[in-house]
Amino acid sequence: MAGADSAETDRSEMVNGALSLVGGCMSPDRDAVAACTQMQNHRTVSPLMLRLNPAGTYLVVLGAGLTEDGQIAPVLEDRLHTARRLAAEHPSAPILVTGGAPKNGRTEAAAMRDWLIGAGIDPARVSVEDTSGSTAANAAHSVPILRERGAGGAVLITGPDHMKRALIEFRDAVDGAFPIAGAITG
Repeated sequence: MAGADSAETDRSEMVNGALSLVGGCMSPDRDAVAACTQMQNHRTVSPLMLRLNPAGTYLVVLGAGLTEDGQIAPVLEDRLHTARRLAAEHPSAPILVTGGAPKNGRTEAAAMRDWLIGAGIDPARVSVEDTSGSTAANAAHSVPILRERGAGGAVLITGPDHMKRALIEFRDAVDGAFPIAGAITG
């Protein structure tokens, strides 16, 4: 049975990888991006592009609201645990944390950066985008940073209920310039 599960995971990752690299998911047409994204089935495992090119693929951790006193809420902590795991599996992969929406004087991105560094991630690996207040703004403000840094691709890290919307926003924002994949929390 474990072999069957492994084969299904491998098959799913191959399909996700192919869709992320070609066709509608790499299109400047938002409708094509949305249609392609709907065909994907995201998992908690490292996407194929991250396994093939870790140094050129950014881990992009999407923010989620902080508590009123500026602390990390459970949904955001789940994203950070996934980011830490993927960062450990791929030690050359750079990380971008994205999220504004300050609470008690602290942005989501600042809280995420502090958490990752506290979890043993080298501070030099972590870049910050701290002005966005929505998923669309995460994409609009993060993509210029990724382009400036020469990213060859990006893996979004967010929850399963948020992934497809986030992928559509980021894929639309990159306008087919480089692939965007996803790894869900879980």
